Amino acid sequence: MSLTIEKILAASPVTTRGQPTQLSTDPKGERLAYASGKSVFVRSIDDPSNSKQYTGHTAQTTVARFSPSGFYVASGDVSGTVRVWDSTEAVNTKGEYSIISGRINDIAWDGDSQRIIAVGDGRERFGHCITADSGNSVGEISGHSKVINAVAIRPLRPLRAATVSDDMALCFLHGAPFKFNSKSSGIHKGFVLGTAFSPDGNTLVTVGADKRIQLYDGKTGEPTRSIGEGEHTGSIFAVSWASDSKRFVTASADQTVKLWDVEAGKVTQTWKFGEDAGVSVQDQQVGVVWPHGRRDGLIISLSLSGDLNYLVEGSPKPTRVVQGHNKSITALGAGSDGKGQTLWTGSFDGRVCRWDVAAGAAAATDGQSHTNQVTQFATSAGRAFSVGWDDTLRIVDEPANTFAGASAKLSAQPRGVAAAADGRVYVATAAGVEIFVEGRLAGTVDVGGGGATAIAARGSLVAVGAGDANAVRLYRAAAAGSSGSPALTPAGDAATGSTAPISALAFSADAARLAAGNAAGKIYAYRTTTAAGGAQQLELVTDRWSAHTGRVTSLAWDAAGAHAASGALDTHVFVWSVARPGARVRAPNAHKDGVHGVAWVADGTRVASAGGDAAVKVWKVEGLQ
Repeated sequence: MSLTIEKILAASPVTTRGQPTQLSTDPKGERLAYASGKSVFVRSIDDPSNSKQYTGHTAQTTVARFSPSGFYVASGDVSGTVRVWDSTEAVNTKGEYSIISGRINDIAWDGDSQRIIAVGDGRERFGHCITADSGNSVGEISGHSKVINAVAIRPLRPLRAATVSDDMALCFLHGAPFKFNSKSSGIHKGFVLGTAFSPDGNTLVTVGADKRIQLYDGKTGEPTRSIGEGEHTGSIFAVSWASDSKRFVTASADQTVKLWDVEAGKVTQTWKFGEDAGVSVQDQQVGVVWPHGRRDGLIISLSLSGDLNYLVEGSPKPTRVVQGHNKSITALGAGSDGKGQTLWTGSFDGRVCRWDVAAGAAAATDGQSHTNQVTQFATSAGRAFSVGWDDTLRIVDEPANTFAGASAKLSAQPRGVAAAADGRVYVATAAGVEIFVEGRLAGTVDVGGGGATAIAARGSLVAVGAGDANAVRLYRAAAAGSSGSPALTPAGDAATGSTAPISALAFSADAARLAAGNAAGKIYAYRTTTAAGGAQQLELVTDRWSAHTGRVTSLAWDAAGAHAASGALDTHVFVWSVARPGARVRAPNAHKDGVHGVAWVADGTRVASAGGDAAVKVWKVEGLQ
């Protein structure tokens, strides 16, 4: 067997309220680059499911910029490090340079793809200029007294650069080597958040928190005129020029993206996001880029929610919205169709998305989502059940991708959820097991001190991880329609071989096998058997699945019950064989900061995983026997 990456379904760009998020496209307008978590994603614009992930940074990334040649990307992180790497495979690092002692906010390339200016928040300096191939200093960035938010380099000679800052000023630099030439203060009355040179180099524009759009001479840096007073009613976070140098677009906290005719100083089109009458913070537009090299006039804007909006002049609504997660994915589950065509994911911020595996596209679930980390999913008969750290069980109508009105409050923080075909939902909590029918609490089960640490259900069998004994306890549910509450009755002796608390459980499709993973990284495979008198027993098949070095977070069986997939906090994904316990295959470092979910997809020929990098990955499993 072997595991090979087939598809990376990228995370969305990370956003921060009140701050711009930088987007970058290659010179042909084919690919989009942005920072997310500790990774940088390079994504096809026309096919967003086609992406590459650069994982060279060890700190949270903040910005990524294509070189004008399109062959390289320069990316920065919160530690002040800039890395230059090839944009084709997103693997080979050309250079790593320590620029400042704090967060990198923006990066700019010169027109020759030879020099880089990186700016941000440092103690000794707020930015520096270096050569991309060696890191040698080719100028200094000075003149500001506070953090620099953005930088731009004139694409033509003579080389000029502009930096804008929280000190409400623009500094103009001559180069190369770059050195301070002039400073424009008093024009903006708030933080200056974005700046850009026109492609022909004749005009420079700045935008900021004071809602002002200011134009400058691109060669001298002299202020020329201000346009659009009163048009935007919120901070302007970003600006991007069209390739003809006659138009640009701005993105604002007022939930709009505006297209400008520079010569006339007028807005020619406005795109408004969210409800017309209401204020929606998540619909604030915090980034925008106008890809050059395209004939369709596409503009891409970024909502605070992380949604990428595809805008075309003349069309009043986005022609496409690319959704996903920009916080760590903490739960993953397969759809109830059993074919592995649909996935459900939940993230640290409570966002829930449904994924079409074949198309590689996500759609955020409508309605009242979780307000905190999503813990686990279970699906049954067209419904998805999720539990989260808001101590709530929520129900999703799978075909409609909408949260149903019914939700249930839990008595304690949930640790897992399982759903049976008869409509019962079992939630493992620190207090025990809570049983729900149609969103209403129908019974509880005390599993002893420590509560329930994990849960799985198939048919009438329910397996529970018991916190007090590091054990797996097997229960049988009363038949549907029987008198009394739908309580669980012990079905046999507990399996007590684990040396650490049980952290994940999964039944095979026929309930003939059960996999149990623990907090130490070990997995036990059991066979469910019926003893004399009808008692169900867990018979150990193997305890040799012990390659993980961190807590097992998720387990899933293939349709035949012959192979199990596992994910753990050690960042690895494994596929195990029951027939050959030692014949495991591994996807090492599958997700930065840990794997939090695995599921079999595509009729059992692929494994999907999700984790701390907010991405979903599909792995091809070859050589299954």
